[in-house]
This record gives sequence, structure tokens and C-alpha cells, in this order.
Amino acid sequence: MSRILIAEDDGGIVSFVQKGLRAAGYSTVVSEDGQTALMMARVGEFDLIILDVGLPVMDGFTVLQRLREEGVTTPIIVLTARDSVTDRVHGLEGGANDYMTKPFQFAELLARVRLRLQDQPTTTASVLRAAGMTLDLRTRQVEVDGRSVDLSGREFSLLEVFMRHENQILSREQILGHVWGYDFDPASNVVDVYVRALRGKIGSERVQTMRGSGYRLAAARA
Repeated sequence: MSRILIAEDDGGIVSFVQKGLRAAGYSTVVSEDGQTALMMARVGEFDLIILDVGLPVMDGFTVLQRLREEGVTTPIIVLTARDSVTDRVHGLEGGANDYMTKPFQFAELLARVRLRLQDQPTTTASVLRAAGMTLDLRTRQVEVDGRSVDLSGREFSLLEVFMRHENQILSREQILGHVWGYDFDPASNVVDVYVRALRGKIGSERVQTMRGSGYRLAAARA
């Protein structure tokens, strides 16, 4: 299932787009400001980004510029109320893959989403290996040091995030965005609760607490 980041601060548009995309079979995550969208896009493993230009904190053009400068190649469809040729050229030359002006028909947006996703290679690995563990995304099977381990759906998603970012420090907010889609209050202790449960199944030494920063999956020792 393709995963799409919707960076938009208009609640009506978010609801409209998210409902339509989910009905079309896509998984969606929402960010309501540019700074959070930039952070999520850097580490979120998204297949496509729908990016509004008029975002608070950091505007969409700046988010686009920084992502491209950092080498993030995720397809980006820019949404904006600005319909001048200058703005369209600015967005496309800045690295956007497509450009839509508001208001728009959802059918057209969906067609553009499908087109951009078709352009992407389909070589994503279905089996992840890290820290002495194997995680099969198709069968949902997990092996730790050669033994099979049963995980709940959330635990599986949490482990997947850690294994995709082995030895990288992930903040609680980043983990919430990956696993819960920011449906929870960032002040919630849900991440800590699930990390504790995961440690009990894969070994406490594998997931390290980085004081004041978050958590990290320790790389396997040679």
C-alpha cells in the first residue's frame, strides 16, 4: 500500500483529500505545518507528498527546496491558491513533479497521484534485516537470533521503523508520525509503552534510550 504525506493546514481540504485517498486504497499521514512536514518527509518512507505552498512555520516552497537539496527524491505534488505562471515555474523548477491550483476536483488530483506513483520504481525490499533480526513485510513474520517472535500490529510497525533507520536516533515525535500518523498527542507516553513491550520480545539491549533525544536501534556487533 502506497503511503502519502499530506502537508496542508486547511482542515476542510485535509478531510476531503484524506477521505478520497483512503477510499482509493492509499495510506495517508497529515502534517499541518511546513517544519513538521520537512521532518516527516526526511525519514517517513513516503511514496508521494502532497505539499501546500501556504503552510505555517515554513512555506511549501522552502520545504520543497530543502528536500531536494538534501537528495530526497520522493514525488511531490504542489497545491496552491496561486495560479500565476511565475509561481508554477518556481514550483516546477524547484523540484516539484506536478502542480495543482485550488480549488480542484479530487478526480484530477487522484489521476495525478496515480501517474506519479506509476513513475516510481517498484524495487522496495520486502525483507528487512538489522541488528540480528529479520522482518518479512509480506508474511509479517519476525525472527530474532533465528527464533520466531510474535508481535502485535503496532509492535511490528514500530520494529519496522527502527530497522529502516538502524543506528539512527528517532525522536518520540518522529516515531509517532511513522507508526501512529500523529493521531496521538505528542505528549503521550504511548511510544514509551510500546518500546517497553517491544524490548521484552526482541531483547532490551537492542533498543537504546537516548536521553533527551528518543530511541535508537543499536547496530549488530561484528
